[in-house]
Amino acid sequence: MILRIVKMTFSDDGIRQFTDLFEARKQTIGGFKGCTHLELWQDTKCENIFFTYSCWESEADLNHYRFSDFFKDTWGKTKALFADKPEAWSVVKRG
Repeated sequence: MILRIVKMTFSDDGIRQFTDLFEARKQTIGGFKGCTHLELWQDTKCENIFFTYSCWESEADLNHYRFSDFFKDTWGKTKALFADKPEAWSVVKRG
């Protein structure tokens, strides 16, 4: 199981555009082969910082999504709204 966490910082006027985009696309993302869970988190102190948290059965499944045309389109629309460079981690749960 691969857990993927992506931190994104948006411009103030990009927050609504991003949350609308996420809402419109979350079912498709969650429907990709191997995606078992998907959440959107918002920072409690900085309202323009968001995290996506997703669970994938394998790294191959995650990469299939990351290299899909759907992801490329979604990421292109998302990164146009950034105020800072995104950060991403792929981790496994231990213990």
